[in-house]
Amino acid sequence: MFIGEYFHNLDDKGRLAIPKKFHASFKVGGVVTRGLDNCLFFYTKKEWEKLAEKLSSLPFSQANTRAFARLMLAGAMDVKLDKQGRIILPEYLRKFASLGKAVVVAGLYNRLELWDSASWEVYKKRTESKSNDIAEQMADLGI
Repeated sequence: MFIGEYFHNLDDKGRLAIPKKFHASFKVGGVVTRGLDNCLFFYTKKEWEKLAEKLSSLPFSQANTRAFARLMLAGAMDVKLDKQGRIILPEYLRKFASLGKAVVVAGLYNRLELWDSASWEVYKKRTESKSNDIAEQMADLGI
């Protein structure tokens, strides 16, 4: 399970350190892809396979399902941790998420999200200011 916020720097070669506590989960590598809200999603191989299976079973006759599958699948890249626990993020993914030097690695149970630090702060403040409304909507979902 991935939880917490971690602050790391992206180097000039596009390498990002992954928090040490998560290294064992990515021992065989992982998959990073375009996420939602202008961040990247980073999955273990096992979690990625589950998601990819669901995406591939969506009805391709519907434009929105094709678009979402393309966003997630075509943007995906296999990555492996190097000896220092870093992954290399391809330029097209760094551009998609507008990643600068400061990056937040956020744990969201079955995935990590990679955010530009400034974008994360804006998103977090906006979400925190709406937390009561969000909580009420979650109650409707049984949470």
